[in-house]
This record gives sequence, C-alpha cells and structure tokens, in this order.
Amino acid sequence: MPPWDFKEIGNGVIFETGVLCFHPENISIGNNIYFGHYSIIKGYHKSQMVIGSGTWIGQNAFLHSAGGLKIGEKVGIGPGVQILTSSHKLSEGINLPILDRPLEFAEVEIGEGCDIGANAVILPGVKLGERVQVGAGAVVTKSFSDGAVVKGVPAK
Repeated sequence: MPPWDFKEIGNGVIFETGVLCFHPENISIGNNIYFGHYSIIKGYHKSQMVIGSGTWIGQNAFLHSAGGLKIGEKVGIGPGVQILTSSHKLSEGINLPILDRPLEFAEVEIGEGCDIGANAVILPGVKLGERVQVGAGAVVTKSFSDGAVVKGVPAK
C-alpha cells in the first residue's frame, strides 16, 4: 500500500505480510504502529478510522470503521480481535431475513493505553476509557470507564 493512499500516515508504521486495507483514504495512522500478519483494516467510504501512535495490532485482527473507529495511543490489540461498528437492525423488517434488514452504525472508541486480549470482540457503540484491560475471548457489549478490567461473555 503506498502511504499516499492514506488520509494520514506517520513514521515507523509496519504492515506485515498479508495485511488487507480498504478505503485507506479515510484512515489516519499515527507513528510507530505495527499491523500483524493477515490483519484486515476495513475503512469505510464515509466514516473515519483513527489509530493513535504506538499501537500494536496482532495478526488476524479485524478493525471495521463503517460507524467510525477511534483508537488511542499505545493500545495493544491482540491476535484475532474483532472491532465492529455496524450491525443489522433486529427491530425493523422482522419478516425479512436479517441480511436484508437495514444497517445501523455506531462509533467505537478505545482509550489510550488499553489492552484488548486475543480473540476479544468489541461491538458497535462501545467506548472504553483509558487503560481498560479486556480479557481474551471477551465479548464487549457495553462501555467501561478508565482502568476497568473486564472479561467474559458478555464482558463484566
């Protein structure tokens, strides 16, 4: 990926083998960021993705920004983590297959210094304060304030 394709890209950014990136024109990347093997960085045609300096993104991570995604500085995102910013409305078109129902979008914000354990899932609309620790395999369905340590399905 040529750096000029991105909205912004800092120095010292590493993309390992097989990283896929969509809509880089709507992605801003800080300095010294690592993207692990086979990560998918899914920008969107109308929303923004911002990744703060010093962030580490493990292999096979999936970052989605249809609803907007803001990741603070010095965030660790473990292998296989999924961050989602859209879902199908379950309350509309209940006689339709879920895939045919309208999408709803909700921004995700991950504060500075957070650590997201391997294979955790962050769902649309979640806001994590600074230094939140998310346990491996957790499914985060709601927001948590600074310094929280959460785990489980759903994360508590």
